[in-house]
Amino acid sequence: MNTERPFGRALCAMVTPFDAAGGLDLDAARELAARLVAEGCDGLVLNGTTGESPTTTDAEKAGLIRAVREAVGPGPSVVAGVGTADTRHTVALARQAEEAGADGLLVVTPYYSRPPQAAVEAHFLKVADAAGLPVMVYDIPGRTGTRVEPATMRRLARHPRIVAVKDCSYDLLGAARLIAETGLAYYSGCEELNLPLYAVGGAGYVSTVANVAPRQLRAVLDAFDAGDTAGAARLHARTLPLAELMMASGLPGTVTVKALLGGPVREPLQPAGRETADGLRAAHGALVRAAAPVMA
Repeated sequence: MNTERPFGRALCAMVTPFDAAGGLDLDAARELAARLVAEGCDGLVLNGTTGESPTTTDAEKAGLIRAVREAVGPGPSVVAGVGTADTRHTVALARQAEEAGADGLLVVTPYYSRPPQAAVEAHFLKVADAAGLPVMVYDIPGRTGTRVEPATMRRLARHPRIVAVKDCSYDLLGAARLIAETGLAYYSGCEELNLPLYAVGGAGYVSTVANVAPRQLRAVLDAFDAGDTAGAARLHARTLPLAELMMASGLPGTVTVKALLGGPVREPLQPAGRETADGLRAAHGALVRAAAPVMA
């Protein structure tokens, strides 16, 4: 495993396709996963909030991992979201994900109950001890109500299987310090920070927008790695109008992705309205056209 980029650079937080009756559509999941990998994703994060994990059963979660693993083969990373507000349930999901063929675990801070830092640390350590897979800590205090404080993150980094962070803390200075101090692989979980975090030593991103613009997001990292920092900045700026509509318009990313890809969401989510969907399609089309090669 590459310790600097344990799951690759360009990861998609993949939606979970459902059929017209609301059931899990594994054929559509296989097709989507294969397309995302073909279009530049190094890995796929399944059963996260973008994947509607609050409304999928444990059996559906395992089935999705198996189907995607079969579809993409052994090369791309398959990271399974297993985070819940219940440590015992999270441990059970971690073991299930390992048995189903996942390469890593995405574990969010326990939400709503707002545990103190000692309890947050104990939660992550118990999950890391429960399975033999590398762990990505998901720090998103705006959703969970609790941040993984820097001192806690430093202690967690001592565990041999806690190797990465999906960072939605909106603390670029803190992330840069922790990258330098701990060696943890920091992945941006906020599209507007994909390039800024990468530029200060981040490993890449875990992106919801990558469901519909995988090539365009990866091109930013490719340009930066090639030494074209100005070009990377231009490409990054092109992605921002769509990212803002998808992630900062008041609708969950799951809803906006499915407005572009098609397919139902599960309640309590509701599909995007026609005006919103039209705006998303216009922004997506503009990004695709801007990225298209000019033909002689």
